Amino acid sequence: MMRPDAKVAVFVCVAPVDMRKQAATLALIVEQTLKRNIFEPALWVFSNERRDRIKIVYWQRNGLCLWSKRLEGRDRFIFPRHIEGETVTIRGDELEELLAGFDLWRVGHRELLLRRVG
Repeated sequence: MMRPDAKVAVFVCVAPVDMRKQAATLALIVEQTLKRNIFEPALWVFSNERRDRIKIVYWQRNGLCLWSKRLEGRDRFIFPRHIEGETVTIRGDELEELLAGFDLWRVGHRELLLRRVG
């Protein structure tokens, strides 16, 4: 199980990518498309069109690391739908929730406007 520090920056790339891409190609996407530094202490999260696969790329001391997870059956990762920009920044603990299947972008329970209790 991946357990990143709660304070680490995690950049979720909203646009889907081809999951045949490996660490070096995903690092090129970070540098050339997203215009970010792959060597900064951060995790870069990519998913495919069906949202049943995730790859995470990051630099650790002396090389690129690639972590992947594939869901079986009908399960899907929940990614943001209507976000401006190419990435969404989350924390390391929120990445754990994303990998567990929680919807980080849902507002939560609706507000009830009750006038009386009984």
